Amino acid sequence: MNKDIPCCAAEAMRRIRQISVGDTVVGLSMLEQVIEDVADADLSQDTKIRSELLRQVKIYNYVPKPAEEAYADAVFEEYKKDIKRR
Repeated sequence: MNKDIPCCAAEAMRRIRQISVGDTVVGLSMLEQVIEDVADADLSQDTKIRSELLRQVKIYNYVPKPAEEAYADAVFEEYKKDIKRR
């Protein structure tokens, strides 16, 4: 994982990306960095990618336990979009 951790709350706020989780738009801090780190890990199986994405997203963001699958789905979709753009 890249150690480019935000120095303060204000910096972390500048690193928020909005995505749709189900029918709700949420802001996730450090999502760009998480996606980059997971892409660099060169994981081959979708289940491992989803698991690692969720694990890292939870480092910087609160993810309610009942919504973990919805978050994993949404973050994985964002991951796939970003990988196609590379």
